[in-house]
Amino acid sequence: MFASCFAIVILLGDLPGKWQGNVQLPDGQNVVVTYTINVDGEKITGVAETFGHSLKIEDGKISGNDITFSITNDNNIVIPHTGKFYPEGDSVGMSMDYGGAKFHTTLKRVK
Repeated sequence: MFASCFAIVILLGDLPGKWQGNVQLPDGQNVVVTYTINVDGEKITGVAETFGHSLKIEDGKISGNDITFSITNDNNIVIPHTGKFYPEGDSVGMSMDYGGAKFHTTLKRVK
């Protein structure tokens, strides 16, 4: 039991950092999104950046490798995010819901 708990802590220890991916908008435009993620226990904090704006990560949680958080844009629209951290691929699969429009990206660590 202790070994499996220790392994989970090691894997989650790899999540903090800067992650980047592309989101394709309905008009076909590709937008770069960057997340700086911090982890404290089961809490996620940090910043999301796109279009030259930085937005605070809110209500962030991690359970196992599953991630949830929200950001609120400049128009006060809350954008829920759900994702999964894949430590073996050093990637995060991230889905976003912008007013009912669903978007997905694969984030890679910025080195």
